[in-house]
Amino acid sequence: MIKFDLDYFKKLAEDIFKCDSPTGYTENIIKKVKGYVDSFGYESKVMHNGALEISIKGNDSSKVVATSAHCDTLGLMVRSIKPNGKLALTLLGGPSTPTLDGEYCTIYTRDGRKYTGTILSTSPAVHVFSDANTKSRNIDELEVRLDEEVYSKEDVEKLGIQNGDIVAYDTKFTITESGFLKTRFVDDKASVVILLMLLKYTAENKIKFKYDTKVYFVTYEEVGHGASIVDRNISEFVTIDMGCIGLDLAGSEYAVSICAKDSGGPYDYELTTRLINMAKENGLNYTVDIFPFYGSDIGAARRAGVDMKGALIGSGVSASHGMERTHIKGIENTLKLIYAYLIK
Repeated sequence: MIKFDLDYFKKLAEDIFKCDSPTGYTENIIKKVKGYVDSFGYESKVMHNGALEISIKGNDSSKVVATSAHCDTLGLMVRSIKPNGKLALTLLGGPSTPTLDGEYCTIYTRDGRKYTGTILSTSPAVHVFSDANTKSRNIDELEVRLDEEVYSKEDVEKLGIQNGDIVAYDTKFTITESGFLKTRFVDDKASVVILLMLLKYTAENKIKFKYDTKVYFVTYEEVGHGASIVDRNISEFVTIDMGCIGLDLAGSEYAVSICAKDSGGPYDYELTTRLINMAKENGLNYTVDIFPFYGSDIGAARRAGVDMKGALIGSGVSASHGMERTHIKGIENTLKLIYAYLIK
């Protein structure tokens, strides 16, 4: 079974998480991931939509299997520039908008400039606004206060900022001494790190994959069409994403979640059962769950017409699309399960 290198995980996770990659703005993170993959000795190519594909020859060519993690995260975009120099916003994906009030952010312009700012309520001061504590924090009631001396729309435009510029909010990356990964975008950069650790381990130890395998680092998952680009010849696809926690769900930050059904319907019964049995056989901490308000790259591949069995696993994540958290134990269990599926 694969060994979990905690020190390498911490170093790799910090590098991956601190690279801004809101959906639609993923070139930098894909370059970074490709650099790691190439250094491990695997051949990879950047696809037309920006995703990274790795093709691996296995011991058995009777079928082609696939796995993936998505590099794109939630984010924001400049909707318009207000007359007072503040920036109105539109969503990239579905963040929990009340959690964005007070977050630091970076604005990326089309000509390569970067500016910092803060996302604030349009009633940000308790000494001024009677509704400062009660006003809705939906996206139309949030705006960016730039860290520049601007007084008007014209002042902002002189900085090169325009409608459609990317707004990335602070990742708040932390790994605690007690083993918690506490950061924005555990969904799904924790899974990106898991796949990179697997590829590093198999390369260094000259371990062969069971079957011909496609590994994808996907873009555009957060807006629903990430894995629509996967190879049409794959017969099985196990994606790694986040597991849900809360209400009557079984999910845990310390376990690998195996999803039986999400909002798009059930996952493949036989493949999901096989993963459950692998988790049992390898003594992993796992849960089986239903994710009520959730979609994954399996759904995107299905809608694109890929004829395959599909399944979903991932470390349990607290406060998804908000201030997310998981635990090293959940990440390790997820790594060991995807290793068991692809290698053992």
